[in-house]
Amino acid sequence: MRKSLVAEFLGTFWLVFGGCGSAVLAAAYPELGIGFVGVAFAFGLTVLTMAYAVGGISGGHFNPAVSLGLTVAGRFPAARLLPYIVVQAVGAVAAAALLYLIASGKAGFELGGFAANGYGDHSPGGYSLLSALLIEVLLTMFFLIIILGSTSSRVPAGFAPLAIGLALTLIHLVSIPVTNTSVNPARSTGQALFVGGWALQQLWLFWIAPLAGGVLGGLVWKFLDDAD
Repeated sequence: MRKSLVAEFLGTFWLVFGGCGSAVLAAAYPELGIGFVGVAFAFGLTVLTMAYAVGGISGGHFNPAVSLGLTVAGRFPAARLLPYIVVQAVGAVAAAALLYLIASGKAGFELGGFAANGYGDHSPGGYSLLSALLIEVLLTMFFLIIILGSTSSRVPAGFAPLAIGLALTLIHLVSIPVTNTSVNPARSTGQALFVGGWALQQLWLFWIAPLAGGVLGGLVWKFLDDAD
């Protein structure tokens, strides 16, 4: 259990540092910024790389919504759910803290949105609360279906991290303009703690929506898996 928790800490740390780091440090870099597409691939690559690195130790969740969805689907023991969620949140906050220290080392640094998730005035594209709720639930649900399906015994072993990483890339390509893409309460929490104010006020949505999507994804896959 201890090694599994360390693996989840490292995986979530890498996801937040790599994904949010690309948004904060590289997305709008003068003339050579990586933009939305680059950020989307950065998030996908963090999950892909750490799923191969430590997935065999902890299962490679790196996300409270994933842990909950796997529990609902009967693929993860409920007794481990809370410790996983706690260590994922700690990993995300640690990554956000280190990212803040690095970003603030630049002359004229301004915190800005710090890759935090938001809706309404704090949505990159000005999307409403309802839009944010719907897209976060929907995309998290499909993320869980992809995770559960690609790790099932019905498909060739060893390729799941590719499918999962590419799925997260696609999710970001679709939803960065809407919410800055959460589908992960831990990722949202780390950034919100440093932005404060509006980010903390809107954080509730980025716990409720991904967790609801995770539950739905777990239920859908459980139905499909039992269809035989």
